[in-house]
Amino acid sequence: MTHTPSNKNSDIRLGTRGSQLALWQSNWVKSELEKTGVSVELIKIKTEGDIKTGSLAQIGGQGLFTKRLQVALLNDEIDLAVHSLKDLPTEDHPELTIAAVPPRETVTDALVSNRFESLKDLPPKAIIGTGSVRRAAQLLHLRPDLDIRDIRGNVDTRLKKLDDGEFDAIILASAGLLRLGFENRISYTFSPNELVPAVGQGALGLETRSVDADTISRVAALNDHPSYHRAMAERTMLRTLYAGCLSPVGAMTTVQDDSLHLRGAVLSHDGKHKIECEETNVLDESISLGRRVAEKLIDAGAAQFLQDRN
Repeated sequence: MTHTPSNKNSDIRLGTRGSQLALWQSNWVKSELEKTGVSVELIKIKTEGDIKTGSLAQIGGQGLFTKRLQVALLNDEIDLAVHSLKDLPTEDHPELTIAAVPPRETVTDALVSNRFESLKDLPPKAIIGTGSVRRAAQLLHLRPDLDIRDIRGNVDTRLKKLDDGEFDAIILASAGLLRLGFENRISYTFSPNELVPAVGQGALGLETRSVDADTISRVAALNDHPSYHRAMAERTMLRTLYAGCLSPVGAMTTVQDDSLHLRGAVLSHDGKHKIECEETNVLDESISLGRRVAEKLIDAGAAQFLQDRN
């Protein structure tokens, strides 16, 4: 796997995947950092997720889009990596740290279809494309008659597959569609009660080396305190469940004043069973909140649905 040469004169070398969405996210971070007077160079890096084909479950989805960026950080090839937090493994690397989580985009999932306006409009046995175990399980929980099929590729690739008639509808994160200017393709936005969002969905994680005080200090200007603690609560819940990003687990956080509320959901892969638990804590105690919700889910029997996790 190769990457472009770096410019040692830049304050920050920012590693990014080459996908349309990854470049949008990295260019946004670059622009925001440059507003603070920091010079940033983008370095494109190919990850396993950009090279391998097949379903995420088959090719090992945990860290598929992030591991190569983390290796580049550890090898001092880059100073900063921008991740979609929902793709970042919940087990933190001891030599790396999430230095900032910028203001979070919407966490919802969107139904995209050229013929149908909502979930209830889909005919029996409609073919739905998603690469997410979480989405598949929750769709089957709502509509067990649907034909859920795996779909891979960047946002524009998935939209083309829909337009070519391979699917009646596809499910994508609303945040990605909004960031890329595809909001007109959204047929229906699921409420978080219908499809509980993925852990970290809509949030960016800015990762650096733990010892790189200069980069940590510069990146701190982009951190949004509520978004950071929402992400930490969700990731701690997932970590405590010993579940990865390919498990049928969802999380929804909300902030009111100085209170953080977390609702977690675990489903069976076939969507027949769903367990939900929730708790509230002060905002700055997001780690303990995540643990408490995970423990409640385990006590309610969630572990049985995570035994075949990846």
